[in-house]
Formats: sequence, structure tokens, C-alpha cells
Amino acid sequence: MALAIVYSRGRSGIDAPLVTVEVHVANGLPAMSIVGLPEAAVKESKDRVRGALLNSKFEFPAQRITINLAPADLPKESGRFDLAIALGILAASHQIPKHTLEQYECVGELSLGGELRPIIGVLPIAIQTRNSQRKLILPRENIGEAALVKDIEMVPAGHLLEVCAHLTGQKSITSVYAPDVQPTPEPDIDFADVHGQYHVKRAFEIAAAGNHNLLMLGPPGTGKSMLASRLPTILPMLTEQQAQETAAIASVSDCGIDLANWLKPPFRAPHHTASAAALVGGGSNPKPGEISLAHNGTLFLDELPEFDRKVLEVLREPLETGHITISRATRQADFPARFQLIAAMNPCPCGYLGDVSGRCHCSSEQVLRYRARISGPLLDRIDMHLEVPRVPHEVLRKGSPEGEETSAAIRERVVAARAIAAARNGKPNSALSAKEVKLHCDLTEQGHKLLEQAMDRFGLSHRAYHRILKLARTIADLAGAEHIAVNHLSEAIGYRKLDRKV
Repeated sequence: MALAIVYSRGRSGIDAPLVTVEVHVANGLPAMSIVGLPEAAVKESKDRVRGALLNSKFEFPAQRITINLAPADLPKESGRFDLAIALGILAASHQIPKHTLEQYECVGELSLGGELRPIIGVLPIAIQTRNSQRKLILPRENIGEAALVKDIEMVPAGHLLEVCAHLTGQKSITSVYAPDVQPTPEPDIDFADVHGQYHVKRAFEIAAAGNHNLLMLGPPGTGKSMLASRLPTILPMLTEQQAQETAAIASVSDCGIDLANWLKPPFRAPHHTASAAALVGGGSNPKPGEISLAHNGTLFLDELPEFDRKVLEVLREPLETGHITISRATRQADFPARFQLIAAMNPCPCGYLGDVSGRCHCSSEQVLRYRARISGPLLDRIDMHLEVPRVPHEVLRKGSPEGEETSAAIRERVVAARAIAAARNGKPNSALSAKEVKLHCDLTEQGHKLLEQAMDRFGLSHRAYHRILKLARTIADLAGAEHIAVNHLSEAIGYRKLDRKV
């Protein structure tokens, strides 16, 4: 029977569903057809495969060849199926043995000369291949990315002839097992570079310890962007599971994976001209956006009011749910998007409201109109609002007499606080559910009265109420306190700057 079956992997969001490539060679007029919802790049593979087989000195069957990519309702895209199709034709025409293909999954694009070219999205493929307990044949250039997955046996090849020689036993390719990847040295930037702004550094430490969202409000040149860029230096390394989730998103996108820093939390800083699709993802074949690329890391939005208001509103659901669903007419894709939002803005259109320079001439109406570009529901989802004033000249020149605290010292406290939260809940404090807030964020009678007064005075929502409790829980963890004290709660309430009138 001239039928061969080869296993490969497709793409659906950040998943790599199994695709069974069935090749049938039968008598009839010479023709080659591909069925199973192939897109243009897959349809064109018939010409690439024919050229690769002929130039590799194989016989191309002068018969009717039918290639079925199952399941038929899953859209197939890119040239990742070239190698599987070529091996299927060779097996169906009895040029290589069929039984050896059962233990392998194959991905790779073929050149007309038979060389294997790298593909996008290898990491999700490697994860699923490991789970299916098969070996993975892949282009040699993709081995670094696939090596991030442990306990998988890989067969890297540079040419179709190498793969066929391995499958026939003429010349075996040494199977590669994924090695450990070590983190790179610390970056050059450090919180010690920032002179003054001690209350802002304290706020960043709290935000890092509880994974809280933070908004900075201050005149131009006060160090808002400088502070935000140093947040990754005080964040703990990702766990292997978190790193694989984040790397899988980068793998299926156009930005690729930084293999040397894959254990570090991502930091994304899109320009304020970014569209809604750039932030949440999109396209006819949905790809992840900036919020998904920042999964398990930080999304920094500088000049927040300069973003289009409709663009900012798309952040509301992901900030609450931690994932984004992109729906199109023919398909739907789910991407994780549990990120920490750090934003910066000026206090008024000219940027100098309340500044010691006295350069601001904006009216209260202009200030209100400027701040109204950020909706109340979005502000409600940001745990911390704080002012970043101008640093005195003497502090800017000399810094603290005792010296500025380094990122390493701050990170020690952050890691300790996160360990306390993880032991209690298995998650950062910002991700606590309403039930968990009630269980772990209990207040004294004095604390309840203080919070109720703040609710009445500032008109806080129920969401803000819970976020203040989560923030106070983080402050207590940093202090090593088992219960939330009044001073912890007072500090948390003090970070709701924009809930007050201008």
C-alpha cells in the first residue's frame, strides 16, 4: 500500500497541535495536491518539495500524489510542513522505510537544494513533542531555542539527505538532549544610579514585591523613565515554567527569543503611537501583542495620556483577567497576558504643574481635560499613583551621604517578600482573589475605620478597596509582619494620588 504517515506540528496561538501528514501515491496522471485547509505558503510547498527531492538525487514519483494534513479543520500556515511532506513522499514511494517514522515528529522548511531552513515557533513544538514522547527532527538553526525544553531528544539536521541517512541507518545523527541554559551577568543599569527620589524607590520596591501596577506623575526630566527601566533589576528570576510560557509567546512572534536572558522577566516599552492591535495582538492569523510579550514581566507605557484613549481601554480586561482572546471570522486564539503595568505621565499639558520652576500656566480645566484622557476604570486598575518631583540640585550632584542603595540590596527584600506571599498563597499579592483577600488581609477595627474614611473622602470604588488591601498586605510582608497594621494601611492609601481632586 502506497500510503505513509508522518507526524508534524501546526500553530494555534501559542499551542502546537499535532498535524498528521498522510501521503498517498496512486496510479494516474502525474499530479500533486494538498488538502486539509492549507494556506498559500503550504500550497507552495509542493514546488519546494519537488525541487528538494530532485536536487537531492531522489526519484519524484510520476504518479498522482495526494497529501492530507489532518485535522482538516485546523488552518495550516508557513513552510514548517515541507520536511514532513518530503519524507512522506519518500516513504510512500518506498525510498525510505515507513516504520522508522513512527517515533519522530518533523518540522522544517526546505530549500530547492534540500537544505533545511529554520522556522518560527519551535519552542511550543518541542514542548508538545516531549509530552507525546517522540523525538523531534528539526533544522539545526533551531536547536538553541528547542534546547530550552528539558527531557526531549532532538535530531538536528542541515539537509534532507542527512535526515534520510539517519532514518535508513546509513549515518546516524547524534541525538541532542536539551542542556541547561545559564543566566547572563547583571546589566549595567542599577537603582544606585538614581540620586534622591527615595519615596519613589520605596514605591518601586513595593510594586516589585507584590507585582502591583504603578503610575508615576511628574514634570519632564525627573527620572520617571530612568526608574522604570531599572525595575527589572530588582525583580526575581522566572521559574522554569514561567520562562517557558514567556518564551513560547516570543517564539511564535516576530521578535524571537533572547536565549541568553530567557530566565529574566521581559520588559516591553511600546511607543505611544502603538495601535490597539499592536498592544493586544491581532492579524488574520492572530499573533501576540505587547501585553502578551510582557507576560510574567513588565509593560512600561511612557507618556500615558499621549496614547489613543481607545488603545488604553483595551488594557482593562487583560489587567483584570491575565489573558486575552483574539477572535476572527475563521479562528480564535488565546494568549496569556499577566503583566505588571508601569506607566508615566506629566501632571498637565505643559508638564510643569506644581514644579518649583513655576513655568506652568495651564488652567484647571486644561489639567482636567488632559487627565481625562485616562479613564476612571483604567486608573481604578492601577494600584499605586505617586508623584515624582524634581530632585534638588545638591542631591543630584552628590547623592545620599550614605550612598545610594543598589538593586541587589533591594532585590533581596523583594525576593524575601515574594517568598512569604508564595508560601501563603502560591501567587503574588496582586493576584489574590476576593476570597483570598478576605482571608489574608484582615484588618483591626482601627484599620477598618481608617479605610472606610478614605473610601468616603476619595470616593473609592470596591475594586480600589481590594487593591488597597492587597497593597497593604505587600507592605506588611516587606516589614515581615504577620498582620496588616495601621501604618501599613496608611502607606497603601497614600499611593492613591489620582483618586483625589486636582
